[in-house]
Order: sequence, then structure tokens, then C-alpha cells
Amino acid sequence: MEARTGAALLLAGLLALATIASSNTEGDILYMQRQAWKDPNNVVQSWDPTLFNPCTWLHVTCNSDNSVTRVDLADAGISGTLIPELGGLKNLQYLELFTNNISGSIPTTLGNLTSLVTLVLYDNLLTGTIPASLANIRMLRFLRLYRNKPSHEACQVES
Repeated sequence: MEARTGAALLLAGLLALATIASSNTEGDILYMQRQAWKDPNNVVQSWDPTLFNPCTWLHVTCNSDNSVTRVDLADAGISGTLIPELGGLKNLQYLELFTNNISGSIPTTLGNLTSLVTLVLYDNLLTGTIPASLANIRMLRFLRLYRNKPSHEACQVES
């Protein structure tokens, strides 16, 4: 009986540790993104990597497992690029960054976000083509990319 109780406690501890590690990884990714942005209005100032997980940060929503499901920074005045590491937010469902000054291309790694339902990046300064990897996201229902600064090929999906 004691062996079962000990094994159950060990398993519970390992699951808790895995949840903490996952949350910290997601926090690390979002903090890296924060570092890549200019934030003149201090909108992402609460994105503090020393906190337990990013679920307490403003503009970030998590599920009951403390995994990031939503990042909403519409009309926040941020500028800079999107980092490829965003593709590591495995439970992200909503990425809404419209009406900012985000530049560069859309990272192909966003195609790894298999839970993504909404990707809204309109009214930014994005360039380049739409990554073909976005076609891998079966859950994607809303893709809004209009009012950017695309190249002449931007209406084509890269192959």
C-alpha cells in the first residue's frame, strides 16, 4: 500500500514539474518576443520572466493547465518582428496582433501551431509571402493579413 502511495505521489510530482516546465518554456518564448519588440507604451511590461508562469501577464490567456492559449495585443503600438520561437506555443489558439507596426515576414514556424484557430495580423508592416506551413493548421478558421506591406508575390502561398 505504501509503495502505491509513494508511486502516486511521485507521479503527481512529476506531472506538476512538467506543467511548471511547460509554463516556463512558454514564458521564455513570450519574453524573447517581448525583447524583439519596441514597446513605447509599455503594454508588455508585465511580461516578467521571473514570475512562475506567463498566465499572470497582461494580454496573455491560459487554459486550466497553465498553458498559453491566447495572446491579444491589438492596437498596442508595438513594433519589431515576430520571432520563429512563437511556433513553440503548442496550445496557442488565438494570436491577435493587428493594428501595430510589426515588420518582417511571418515565421514559417507558425505552421507548428496545430491548435491555432485565429491568426490576425492585419494592419501591420509585414512583408513577404504567406508561409505554406500555415496550411498545416487544420484548426485555423480565421486568417486576417490584409493592410500590410507585402511584396508583389504576397498574394501567393510560398511552396
